Amino acid sequence: MIIKNAKIFDGEKFIEKNTVLLEKTLIKKVLNFNELTEKELVENEIVDIEGMVLSPGFIDLQINGCGGVLFNDDISEKGLKIMNETNKRFGCTSFLPTLITSPDEKILSAIKTLESIKDLEEIGVLGLHIEGPYISVEKKGIHRPEYIRVLSDEIVQKISDAGRKITRIITIAPEKAKIKHLEILRKAGIKINMGHSNATYDECEEKKEYYDGATHLYNAMSPLESRNPGVVGFLFNDDKLSAGIIVDGLHSKFCAVEIAKKIMKERLYLVTDAVSPAGTTDMKEFMFEGNKVLCVDGKWVSPSGTLGGSTLVMIDGVKNLVKYVNQPLEEALKMATSYPAKFISVNDRYGYIKEGYIADLTYFDNNFNIKGTISKGNIQKY
Repeated sequence: MIIKNAKIFDGEKFIEKNTVLLEKTLIKKVLNFNELTEKELVENEIVDIEGMVLSPGFIDLQINGCGGVLFNDDISEKGLKIMNETNKRFGCTSFLPTLITSPDEKILSAIKTLESIKDLEEIGVLGLHIEGPYISVEKKGIHRPEYIRVLSDEIVQKISDAGRKITRIITIAPEKAKIKHLEILRKAGIKINMGHSNATYDECEEKKEYYDGATHLYNAMSPLESRNPGVVGFLFNDDKLSAGIIVDGLHSKFCAVEIAKKIMKERLYLVTDAVSPAGTTDMKEFMFEGNKVLCVDGKWVSPSGTLGGSTLVMIDGVKNLVKYVNQPLEEALKMATSYPAKFISVNDRYGYIKEGYIADLTYFDNNFNIKGTISKGNIQKY
């Protein structure tokens, strides 16, 4: 396949080339149209995207559900395929299905399900994000308090034994974390995030060598205060830890996102924290691991007003970064592509438009409407 007349963002910057040649599931060449050989022109389908932006496919490292499916309730290959097809409509070609606080049986079921799928990446799955139950009751958010606990040695070992191809990220509150568990998970190559945490700055400092980042910056974490800088203060003052952030204007004000971006720079990446109504138009409520969540004034909240995920999709997060967070398009796209790819160490094949990389691409018009997505070399136009 040849994609021509593209304004190519390659994961780092917009480049002068205007054409991408794909071969099966990979990017074969990035070049100008007039550099193609006669043989290449004859043998390939040509897709003219008429000057639209062509970006690496977006990567969402925290998504609970979409398209009417919630991973906690539907831990299945079928559910993951529905999530993948929904994601692609909004430019997202890779994701981490996210399991929130739940019993051990669900954690083991999620691991077993992913292990049973022959080719996870074919359906966009790069591994799990296990968000809880190893968190703080004080910062539980929508998570059910009766399930919050320190994981057993056995479960930690099983997560570790399955490896980082099955679990990419686990969210653990630093103040609850046992050092021996952090060591086991880190040795397995699993990224460990601070999140749903009421930790003090000092508690974060004590265990920082085991952590890689943080889950949904600002939300469900101790805030920055003058006498207690908390998790937020620790992340702002550190120069290594990364963080995902939900850019929907509801989880955090856009000006708060801009402040975080100025401080954390390339350490901040975009996530949706989406739930089952994302990518649908008719859902008004859903159950989230036993908790009822309703749509009230555009927010998805429990009856008591606790936020219960978002209906953000990745292209809208990119648009919000440009329109309301004053980010250049180039930087907004990095937050959706190369930054998350680097964080979970898949930037050797994802997050860029470069020769030899996986052919995961998306293109959109000036109004941030996705017009086509290429996943593993297969195109779907919208």
